[in-house]
Amino acid sequence: MPTSTVRVHQVTRRFGGFTAVNDLSLLVGQGSIHGFLGPNGAGKSTTIRMLIGVLRPNSGSIEVLDQNPATDPRVLRRVGYVPAEVALWPTLTGREVLRALASLRGAPVSQSREEELIEAFSFDPDKKVRDYSTGNRRKLSLIAALAPETELLILDEPTSGLDPLMEREFMRQIRQHRDGGGSVLLSSHILSEVEKLCDYVTVIKDGSSVASNSIDYLRSISAHRISARIRSVPPGLKDVDFDHGHLSLTTNAESVPSILRIIIDAGGQDIISTPASLEEIFLLHYGEAEK
Repeated sequence: MPTSTVRVHQVTRRFGGFTAVNDLSLLVGQGSIHGFLGPNGAGKSTTIRMLIGVLRPNSGSIEVLDQNPATDPRVLRRVGYVPAEVALWPTLTGREVLRALASLRGAPVSQSREEELIEAFSFDPDKKVRDYSTGNRRKLSLIAALAPETELLILDEPTSGLDPLMEREFMRQIRQHRDGGGSVLLSSHILSEVEKLCDYVTVIKDGSSVASNSIDYLRSISAHRISARIRSVPPGLKDVDFDHGHLSLTTNAESVPSILRIIIDAGGQDIISTPASLEEIFLLHYGEAEK
């Protein structure tokens, strides 16, 4: 992996008796898009708050662009950040918010780049924040993060509230940042988003890393949910939910063709096979047996 722009080494963060992050290690390579994947409550946002210096770990070490963000916050001038929940000044216009955030950053922002992003995201910068929809507030936070020349983007659920057209534009902008030599840490619970964008992925569960590998690894553990109407459970199928003639199960992608053949041969009807949710994938690969 290339030189790391983010290094999290055996970090633990507790809130009273609750451990939100537990002995977590994470590396984000230079010039890569790294997915930080896990269900809600897994510890992703807590980790990101430590990366931007808002929280400090109880143990372990954190480096962002070779600096500790808690003790040297100036490094964050080289970082673009989009929080999971956007809270902005309601009486300011979008353009005034961009000026305020640029002033707080203390680093120059290209006006031409900002205007390019405003057009790309079909954003009206002259409305007041209180009049923006959730999607437009998300656009505003993305423009503020993408307009400066940064080396690292830290994005926490960045497409929440965006319509499909704007999601595609977001992906284009992120790839452009990577292709220009920048790095991205993308926190998400949307499997398809991570699959399309990321080069590497770290899977987190209960505050701990359960896997960190290339995106090919994520594809290898992808799961499918199969359902059908059938009289009884056919021989050869395991871990099946069956209730009043309705069968359902979760399996890995490689097993889907053989399972569908078993169900068809047994007279199954109304057969549906869909990608499983991330939570179902976790249960399949990192379930109760591994706790």
